Amino acid sequence: MHVGLSVLIPVFNRDVTRLVSSLRGQVADWPGQVEIVLLDDKSAAEYQAKNRLLAHQPGVRYEELPANIGRAAIRNRLAASAKNEWLLLLDNDSLLPDGQFLARYAQALRAQPAVGLFIGGTTYEATPPAAPALYLRWLYGRAREMQPAAARQRAPGNQLTINNALLDKALLAQFPFDERLRDYGHEDTRFGLALAQAGVRIQHLENPVLHDGLEPAAIFLDKTHQAVRNLAHMLRTDGLGTDARLVQLALRLRRARLAGVGRIALAALAPLLRRHLLAARPSLRALDALKLLWLLQEL
Repeated sequence: MHVGLSVLIPVFNRDVTRLVSSLRGQVADWPGQVEIVLLDDKSAAEYQAKNRLLAHQPGVRYEELPANIGRAAIRNRLAASAKNEWLLLLDNDSLLPDGQFLARYAQALRAQPAVGLFIGGTTYEATPPAAPALYLRWLYGRAREMQPAAARQRAPGNQLTINNALLDKALLAQFPFDERLRDYGHEDTRFGLALAQAGVRIQHLENPVLHDGLEPAAIFLDKTHQAVRNLAHMLRTDGLGTDARLVQLALRLRRARLAGVGRIALAALAPLLRRHLLAARPSLRALDALKLLWLLQEL
Protein backbone atom coordinates (compact mmCIF):
# COMPACT_ATOMS: atom_id res chain seq x y z
CA MET A 1 0.00 0.00 0.00
CA HIS A 2 1.30 3.41 -1.00
CA VAL A 3 -1.29 6.14 -0.65
CA GLY A 4 -1.01 9.86 -0.06
CA LEU A 5 -2.58 11.55 2.97
CA SER A 6 -3.78 15.14 3.37
CA VAL A 7 -4.37 16.16 6.99
CA LEU A 8 -6.97 18.94 6.90
CA ILE A 9 -7.31 21.31 9.85
CA PRO A 10 -9.69 24.30 9.85
CA VAL A 11 -8.24 26.93 12.18
CA PHE A 12 -10.18 29.47 14.20
CA ASN A 13 -8.74 31.37 17.17
CA ARG A 14 -6.40 28.55 18.12
CA ASP A 15 -2.63 28.09 18.14
CA VAL A 16 -2.15 24.75 16.37
CA THR A 17 1.64 24.60 16.72
CA ARG A 18 1.57 21.65 19.14
CA LEU A 19 -0.86 19.64 17.00
CA VAL A 20 1.11 20.24 13.80
CA SER A 21 4.40 19.37 15.51
CA SER A 22 2.96 16.05 16.74
CA LEU A 23 1.64 15.21 13.27
CA ARG A 24 4.95 16.03 11.60
CA GLY A 25 6.68 13.70 14.05
CA GLN A 26 4.56 10.79 12.79
CA VAL A 27 4.70 11.40 9.03
CA ALA A 28 7.15 8.51 8.55
CA ASP A 29 4.50 6.09 9.88
CA TRP A 30 2.20 6.76 6.93
CA PRO A 31 2.97 4.68 3.79
CA GLY A 32 3.04 7.54 1.31
CA GLN A 33 3.25 11.29 0.91
CA VAL A 34 1.74 13.41 3.71
CA GLU A 35 0.74 17.05 3.63
CA ILE A 36 -0.75 19.10 6.49
CA VAL A 37 -3.15 21.77 5.26
CA LEU A 38 -4.22 24.61 7.56
CA LEU A 39 -6.96 27.03 6.52
CA ASP A 40 -7.66 29.94 8.84
CA ASP A 41 -11.31 31.02 9.06
CA LYS A 42 -10.64 34.68 9.89
CA SER A 43 -9.08 34.23 13.32
CA ALA A 44 -7.98 37.08 15.54
CA ALA A 45 -4.66 38.63 14.54
CA GLU A 46 -2.79 37.16 17.51
CA TYR A 47 -3.57 33.59 16.42
CA GLN A 48 -2.83 34.27 12.78
CA ALA A 49 0.58 35.65 13.72
CA LYS A 50 1.47 32.43 15.56
CA ASN A 51 0.11 30.02 12.95
CA ARG A 52 1.71 31.81 9.98
CA LEU A 53 5.06 30.56 11.27
CA LEU A 54 3.94 27.00 10.49
CA ALA A 55 3.90 27.75 6.76
CA HIS A 56 7.72 27.57 6.81
CA GLN A 57 7.75 23.96 8.02
CA PRO A 58 8.22 21.17 5.46
CA GLY A 59 5.00 19.51 4.38
CA VAL A 60 2.75 22.24 5.79
CA ARG A 61 0.48 24.57 3.81
CA TYR A 62 -1.14 27.51 5.56
CA GLU A 63 -3.69 29.92 4.11
CA GLU A 64 -6.08 32.54 5.49
CA LEU A 65 -9.61 33.32 4.38
CA PRO A 66 -10.65 36.99 4.10
CA ALA A 67 -13.96 36.28 5.89
CA ASN A 68 -15.39 33.55 8.10
CA ILE A 69 -17.27 30.94 6.05
CA GLY A 70 -18.30 28.41 8.70
CA ARG A 71 -17.55 24.81 9.69
CA ALA A 72 -19.09 23.00 6.72
CA ALA A 73 -17.82 25.31 3.98
CA ILE A 74 -14.26 25.43 5.26
CA ARG A 75 -14.02 21.64 5.31
CA ASN A 76 -15.29 21.47 1.74
CA ARG A 77 -12.72 24.10 0.76
CA LEU A 78 -9.94 22.15 2.46
CA ALA A 79 -10.96 18.90 0.76
CA ALA A 80 -11.03 20.56 -2.65
CA SER A 81 -7.46 21.82 -2.14
CA ALA A 82 -6.08 18.47 -0.92
CA LYS A 83 -3.44 16.89 -3.16
CA ASN A 84 -3.77 13.33 -1.89
CA GLU A 85 -6.40 10.61 -2.17
CA TRP A 86 -7.00 10.10 1.57
CA LEU A 87 -8.09 12.86 3.92
CA LEU A 88 -7.73 13.06 7.68
CA LEU A 89 -10.12 15.62 9.18
CA LEU A 90 -9.06 17.07 12.53
CA ASP A 91 -10.47 19.91 14.61
CA ASN A 92 -7.98 22.54 15.67
CA ASP A 93 -8.59 21.85 19.38
CA SER A 94 -7.41 18.22 19.11
CA LEU A 95 -4.21 16.73 20.49
CA LEU A 96 -2.73 13.37 19.50
CA PRO A 97 -2.87 10.71 22.22
CA ASP A 98 0.58 9.22 21.58
CA GLY A 99 3.20 8.59 18.90
CA GLN A 100 1.23 5.85 17.09
CA PHE A 101 -1.80 7.84 15.91
CA LEU A 102 -1.03 7.81 12.17
CA ALA A 103 0.37 4.28 12.37
CA ARG A 104 -2.95 2.95 13.69
CA TYR A 105 -4.85 4.61 10.84
CA ALA A 106 -2.38 3.19 8.31
CA GLN A 107 -2.83 -0.29 9.77
CA ALA A 108 -6.63 0.03 9.63
CA LEU A 109 -6.48 1.06 5.97
CA ARG A 110 -4.20 -1.88 5.14
CA ALA A 111 -6.50 -4.30 6.96
CA GLN A 112 -9.77 -3.00 5.48
CA PRO A 113 -9.09 -1.40 2.09
CA ALA A 114 -12.79 -1.55 1.10
CA VAL A 115 -13.82 0.82 3.91
CA GLY A 116 -14.33 4.39 2.76
CA LEU A 117 -14.48 6.10 6.15
CA PHE A 118 -12.76 5.43 9.48
CA ILE A 119 -13.76 7.26 12.67
CA GLY A 120 -11.17 7.33 15.44
CA GLY A 121 -13.22 8.86 18.26
CA THR A 122 -12.56 11.46 20.92
CA THR A 123 -11.39 11.25 24.51
CA TYR A 124 -11.32 13.69 27.41
CA GLU A 125 -9.10 14.05 30.43
CA ALA A 126 -10.11 11.77 33.30
CA THR A 127 -9.73 14.56 35.86
CA PRO A 128 -12.34 17.34 35.92
CA PRO A 129 -11.03 20.80 35.00
CA ALA A 130 -10.04 23.07 37.85
CA ALA A 131 -12.13 25.97 36.54
CA PRO A 132 -15.84 25.46 37.42
CA ALA A 133 -16.92 27.21 34.22
CA LEU A 134 -15.37 24.41 32.15
CA TYR A 135 -17.03 21.54 34.03
CA LEU A 136 -20.20 21.34 31.91
CA ARG A 137 -18.29 20.94 28.64
CA TRP A 138 -16.01 18.32 30.22
CA LEU A 139 -18.97 16.41 31.69
CA TYR A 140 -20.82 16.41 28.37
CA GLY A 141 -17.74 15.19 26.52
CA ARG A 142 -17.08 12.37 28.97
CA ALA A 143 -20.71 11.22 29.13
CA ARG A 144 -21.95 11.76 25.58
CA GLU A 145 -19.00 12.00 23.17
CA MET A 146 -16.36 9.66 24.63
CA GLN A 147 -17.71 6.32 23.41
CA PRO A 148 -15.72 3.14 22.71
CA ALA A 149 -15.51 1.97 19.11
CA ALA A 150 -17.70 -1.07 19.73
CA ALA A 151 -20.55 1.13 20.98
CA ARG A 152 -20.18 3.56 18.09
CA GLN A 153 -20.13 0.71 15.55
CA ARG A 154 -23.64 -0.45 16.58
CA ALA A 155 -25.05 2.55 14.69
CA PRO A 156 -22.06 3.67 12.62
CA GLY A 157 -23.76 6.48 10.72
CA ASN A 158 -25.46 7.91 13.81
CA GLN A 159 -22.26 7.91 15.89
CA LEU A 160 -20.23 9.80 13.33
CA THR A 161 -18.17 12.89 14.11
CA ILE A 162 -16.13 14.65 11.47
CA ASN A 163 -13.38 15.43 13.92
CA ASN A 164 -10.80 12.63 13.66
CA ALA A 165 -12.15 11.06 10.49
CA LEU A 166 -10.06 9.34 7.81
CA LEU A 167 -11.86 9.10 4.47
CA ASP A 168 -11.42 8.71 0.76
CA LYS A 169 -11.33 12.11 -0.98
CA ALA A 170 -13.75 10.83 -3.63
CA LEU A 171 -16.30 10.15 -0.90
CA LEU A 172 -16.32 13.76 0.28
CA ALA A 173 -16.54 14.96 -3.31
CA GLN A 174 -19.67 12.84 -3.70
CA PHE A 175 -21.16 13.81 -0.32
CA PRO A 176 -19.94 17.34 0.53
CA PHE A 177 -20.84 18.93 3.83
CA ASP A 178 -24.05 20.97 3.74
CA GLU A 179 -22.94 24.60 3.63
CA ARG A 180 -26.44 25.80 4.51
CA LEU A 181 -25.56 24.79 8.08
CA ARG A 182 -23.36 27.76 8.81
CA ASP A 183 -23.74 27.72 12.57
CA TYR A 184 -22.26 25.21 14.96
CA GLY A 185 -23.44 21.61 14.96
CA HIS A 186 -24.96 18.68 13.06
CA GLU A 187 -23.09 19.00 9.78
CA ASP A 188 -21.70 15.59 10.72
CA THR A 189 -25.22 14.27 11.38
CA ARG A 190 -26.35 15.10 7.85
CA PHE A 191 -23.11 13.67 6.43
CA GLY A 192 -23.50 10.40 8.36
CA LEU A 193 -27.12 9.98 7.29
CA ALA A 194 -26.21 10.52 3.64
CA LEU A 195 -23.47 7.89 3.83
CA ALA A 196 -25.74 5.42 5.60
CA GLN A 197 -28.44 5.86 2.96
CA ALA A 198 -25.86 5.25 0.22
CA GLY A 199 -24.62 2.07 1.92
CA VAL A 200 -21.08 3.40 2.48
CA ARG A 201 -19.04 1.26 4.84
CA ILE A 202 -18.06 3.09 8.02
CA GLN A 203 -15.57 1.61 10.47
CA HIS A 204 -15.15 2.98 13.99
CA LEU A 205 -11.73 2.56 15.57
CA GLU A 206 -10.05 2.96 18.94
CA ASN A 207 -7.79 5.80 17.83
CA PRO A 208 -9.11 8.84 19.69
CA VAL A 209 -7.77 12.35 19.76
CA LEU A 210 -7.76 14.26 23.03
CA HIS A 211 -10.22 17.15 23.08
CA ASP A 212 -8.23 20.14 24.30
CA GLY A 213 -10.72 22.97 23.77
CA LEU A 214 -13.09 23.07 26.73
CA GLU A 215 -15.31 26.13 26.48
CA PRO A 216 -16.91 27.97 29.39
CA ALA A 217 -20.46 26.82 30.07
CA ALA A 218 -22.08 29.98 28.69
CA ILE A 219 -20.32 29.58 25.33
CA PHE A 220 -21.10 25.86 25.23
CA LEU A 221 -24.80 26.58 25.83
CA ASP A 222 -24.82 29.11 22.98
CA LYS A 223 -23.20 26.55 20.65
CA THR A 224 -25.63 23.87 21.76
CA HIS A 225 -28.53 26.20 20.97
CA GLN A 226 -27.08 26.74 17.48
CA ALA A 227 -26.81 22.97 17.02
CA VAL A 228 -30.47 22.49 17.96
CA ARG A 229 -31.44 25.12 15.38
CA ASN A 230 -29.48 23.21 12.74
CA LEU A 231 -31.17 19.97 13.78
CA ALA A 232 -34.59 21.62 13.43
CA HIS A 233 -33.61 23.00 10.02
CA MET A 234 -32.64 19.52 8.83
CA LEU A 235 -35.92 18.13 10.07
CA ARG A 236 -38.05 20.84 8.46
CA THR A 237 -36.30 20.96 5.09
CA ASP A 238 -35.37 17.33 4.43
CA GLY A 239 -36.98 15.22 7.13
CA LEU A 240 -33.52 14.22 8.35
CA GLY A 241 -32.58 13.65 11.96
CA THR A 242 -35.77 11.86 12.99
CA ASP A 243 -33.72 9.10 14.60
CA ALA A 244 -32.18 11.54 17.08
CA ARG A 245 -33.56 10.90 20.56
CA LEU A 246 -34.26 14.59 21.10
CA VAL A 247 -36.31 14.76 17.90
CA GLN A 248 -38.19 11.56 18.73
CA LEU A 249 -39.25 12.99 22.08
CA ALA A 250 -40.34 16.29 20.54
CA LEU A 251 -42.35 14.49 17.86
CA ARG A 252 -44.03 12.24 20.44
CA LEU A 253 -45.13 15.32 22.37
CA ARG A 254 -46.46 16.89 19.21
CA ARG A 255 -48.41 13.75 18.23
CA ALA A 256 -49.90 13.64 21.72
CA ARG A 257 -50.85 17.34 21.39
CA LEU A 258 -48.61 18.14 24.35
CA ALA A 259 -45.96 20.16 22.55
CA GLY A 260 -47.54 23.47 23.47
CA VAL A 261 -47.90 22.53 27.12
CA GLY A 262 -44.34 21.24 27.21
CA ARG A 263 -43.03 24.41 25.59
CA ILE A 264 -44.81 26.63 28.15
CA ALA A 265 -43.67 24.53 31.11
CA LEU A 266 -40.06 24.34 29.97
CA ALA A 267 -39.98 28.05 29.14
CA ALA A 268 -41.03 28.79 32.71
CA LEU A 269 -38.20 26.57 33.96
CA ALA A 270 -35.60 27.87 31.49
CA PRO A 271 -34.03 30.55 33.76
CA LEU A 272 -33.65 27.99 36.56
CA LEU A 273 -32.21 25.40 34.17
CA ARG A 274 -29.72 27.87 32.78
CA ARG A 275 -28.58 28.98 36.25
CA HIS A 276 -28.09 25.35 37.23
CA LEU A 277 -26.05 24.64 34.07
CA LEU A 278 -23.83 27.65 34.77
CA ALA A 279 -23.23 26.50 38.35
CA ALA A 280 -20.32 24.43 39.61
CA ARG A 281 -21.91 20.95 39.36
CA PRO A 282 -24.52 20.89 36.58
CA SER A 283 -26.65 17.94 35.49
CA LEU A 284 -26.96 16.80 31.89
CA ARG A 285 -30.66 16.21 32.48
CA ALA A 286 -31.04 19.96 32.81
CA LEU A 287 -29.22 20.40 29.52
CA ASP A 288 -31.52 17.84 27.86
CA ALA A 289 -34.57 19.74 29.12
CA LEU A 290 -33.24 23.01 27.76
CA LYS A 291 -32.46 21.40 24.40
CA LEU A 292 -36.01 20.03 24.24
CA LEU A 293 -37.39 23.52 24.85
CA TRP A 294 -35.23 24.96 22.07
CA LEU A 295 -36.34 22.26 19.65
CA LEU A 296 -40.03 22.68 20.50
CA GLN A 297 -39.65 26.41 19.87
CA GLU A 298 -38.22 25.69 16.41
CA LEU A 299 -40.73 23.06 15.24
